[in-house]
Formats: sequence, C-alpha cells, structure tokens
Amino acid sequence: MENNVNPIEMQKCLGGVNYPASKDEIMRQAEQHGASKDIMGALKKLPESDYDSPAAVSREVGKE
Repeated sequence: MENNVNPIEMQKCLGGVNYPASKDEIMRQAEQHGASKDIMGALKKLPESDYDSPAAVSREVGKE
C-alpha cells in the first residue's frame, strides 16, 4: 500500500512530544494535534518501541 503521509504534516502533529516517547505517547499526541487518518494509520503500524526523536518516527514510517 502506498504511504500517503506528508512528512511536514506528520512533524506538525508530533509537536510537543517529549522524547524518548513510546508508540502510544506519539499516537496520543498526534491525535491531540488533529492528525489525519493517513498519519494515524501510519503511526498505528509503527513497531512497539521507544522513539528518541521525530526523525526516528519519520524513518520508521518511511519504511512502510
């Protein structure tokens, strides 16, 4: 499936996340920032892990 996540949009949605952050924390923060369905879907597919930066989240989403 094609990944339709705009990296800039995603970074906006991750504003305010305190890193390192778990997948759950990242998803909660993105939801509060009004993340689109595409972004929430991509975050849902992330492996359960702690992410140490927005770049780490983007890298993982980019692997889809």
